[in-house]
Amino acid sequence: MLTGKFKEALPLLETLTTDGYEAYFVGGSVRDVILNRPIADVDIATSAYPEEVKKLFSHTIDTGIQHGTVTVMMEKEGYEITTFRTESTYQDYRRPDEVTFVRSLKEDLKRRDFTMNAIAMDQFGILHDPYQGQAAIVAQIIEAVGIADERFSEDALRMMRALRFVSQLGFTLELATKNAIKNNRALLEHIAVERCYVEMTKLLLGSNVQQGLALITDTNIYQHLPGLAEAATSLEKLQTINWPSERQPQLVWTLFCSEVAPLEAKRFLKKWKASNEMMTAVSHALTYYQTVPVWSSLTLYDAGEATITLVEQLKRAHNIATDTTEVLEQYHQLPIQNRHQLAVSGHDLMLWLEKAPGAWIATLIRKIEVAVVEGLLANEASAIREWVENEN
Repeated sequence: MLTGKFKEALPLLETLTTDGYEAYFVGGSVRDVILNRPIADVDIATSAYPEEVKKLFSHTIDTGIQHGTVTVMMEKEGYEITTFRTESTYQDYRRPDEVTFVRSLKEDLKRRDFTMNAIAMDQFGILHDPYQGQAAIVAQIIEAVGIADERFSEDALRMMRALRFVSQLGFTLELATKNAIKNNRALLEHIAVERCYVEMTKLLLGSNVQQGLALITDTNIYQHLPGLAEAATSLEKLQTINWPSERQPQLVWTLFCSEVAPLEAKRFLKKWKASNEMMTAVSHALTYYQTVPVWSSLTLYDAGEATITLVEQLKRAHNIATDTTEVLEQYHQLPIQNRHQLAVSGHDLMLWLEKAPGAWIATLIRKIEVAVVEGLLANEASAIREWVENEN
């Protein structure tokens, strides 16, 4: 019996099949239920053409109707329903030049990337598996549907997806699929960097990240990824560090950059078109990691909790002895953790010293911060005013 996300979406399949169409759950959700993994959302494929889908449901959105996808809203939840289709040649090694709608599930599954993702499940929970995806899952291998060279020339990003799945699932690349990646790796240069960044992030977050990283060098894909053409040795070192079991994107990119771009993290991440937030977080963490062997009250204050945590995780990954609990306790015991907690403001300083606004305010505020953080001055307005007037 279908449960969870499948049960919630079941009325959509029932509506389609009652009207005489075929409809199935497809893709990653089917693979993940076989693997007993959590399911984020479900995709539906149907023999009904887009206009036929729209006639059956009252609230639809044309999210990708030219490619056969209609989003159906049901109880404030959106479900993508895509018509069975075949695809012609591809432009930019990513997007099909032409999509042809068909009525055949087998033809639709034939265009998918890997056999484990080419399994459909009907409304009764019965699996339809014309390309032996279940056998691949049991054998824990990732193999392309049909001819691997064709699948990767159609959509070059599939090569990064293959490596990402290795990292996430711990599966092995089937030999022909691996060789096809080696043969077609240069096609990645036609793919938008942002898409590669998403796949690389998922790879680095995978529980088998060392396996994924090993394949980046084994397949020579690294030669066609931003900033990695000369990074083979660094990529090999990354396979030997202690990757934490609990990870988030800023941490994995900090760990990655600690080997491949320790002194130029911001420039490296800019090539990957990472967000400004990511570039700043990673570069700050690496700066403190490289320049602050022992935390002081002032460096803890200037770093802040998020950066401190990244630096501490980085130390443990590189087998540097540290007591993170003690370090964070030291940080939380500081008189203040940020400038907003100071008992005075720039306005107070102007009133006390009867001076006009200027750069002197920031300079003086910094002096006050340092004195308070280092325990030389109480964070009280009266004490700070006396100190300021004596100093100035």
